[in-house]
Amino acid sequence: MPKITKSLVEALKPSRDAVKGSSQFVWDSELRGFGVSVGYQGTKSFVVQYRNPAGQSRRKVIGRFGLMTVEEARRSARVMLGEVAKGTDPIEETKHVRGHTISQICDWYLDRAEAGRIIGRSRRPIKQSTLAMDRSRIEAHIRPLLGHRVIETLKLGDIEAAQADIAAGLTSKPRIGSRGGSTKGGEGVASRTMSTLHSILEHAVRLGEIEKNPARGVRRLASTPKMRWLSHAELRRLGEALQEAEADLEHPKGIAVIRLLLLTGFRRLEALSLERAWLLEEENAVHFATTKTGAQRRVIGQAAVDLLKAQPDTGSKFFFPADWGGRAFHRGCPGA
Repeated sequence: MPKITKSLVEALKPSRDAVKGSSQFVWDSELRGFGVSVGYQGTKSFVVQYRNPAGQSRRKVIGRFGLMTVEEARRSARVMLGEVAKGTDPIEETKHVRGHTISQICDWYLDRAEAGRIIGRSRRPIKQSTLAMDRSRIEAHIRPLLGHRVIETLKLGDIEAAQADIAAGLTSKPRIGSRGGSTKGGEGVASRTMSTLHSILEHAVRLGEIEKNPARGVRRLASTPKMRWLSHAELRRLGEALQEAEADLEHPKGIAVIRLLLLTGFRRLEALSLERAWLLEEENAVHFATTKTGAQRRVIGQAAVDLLKAQPDTGSKFFFPADWGGRAFHRGCPGA
């Protein structure tokens, strides 16, 4: 038996003598019970096969290839087979209990939040930046571990077990389209994912979509905040590197943003998207109309004010606009 990979699944074809309604199966060499079926018309679906507590052989479709990657299917299969090992029959659980799955409620939440129909803690529609992070946690961690579970059957222990799996790196995977290495687990990631899940389910309860929130009362893992300051030697080396970048004609906006970060301690996107109207020059301050905790006024030093005033005014609302396109300067935008 081979290991199921993307290239293997893409190469699978139905047999020439396949008849209507028939399927052929390829089973994974590493995860027993995990496989892919190929229908007589070429449809490919991921499946798990197992024996329930009564010893009966059962087979359940996880998802269709193309809508689900091999890695996502493998993680879902591992979770499902783990539940089987604990004495649960996933088919019977879904058959006998009517209700929403976690995946369905996540879809409900994303659709309504995208339309601005869910009010967040600030008493305003959920911000797009928050929604993007929620979507990332849903796809990376919540769906693979709990997506197929019916909410009415979930217990607090199931939620905390998922948290432990995330912390242990069970849902880690290669990061696509990024210079980073991989999406990893850890206590901080696990705790924030549980906060997201709890919040989604609370919205669903409040708006009458479900009756209970099984994540209510979950004990989120405590994580140690990362505290890191550059030493004088590191600051000196960074200054030299910026001077070399200037001499090499690197983009001056990128160099200026880095200097602003050093002078203010702003978050990266706060600096990149800084608008000219936000600078209160007489007060040596920047007024952020909206942050995760509401409006903020932050005092900055004269050197930071001088750096901002030195940026060419091209008519854009941003201190650091992209060279074209009307957007702020950052990686992936025109002119960045």
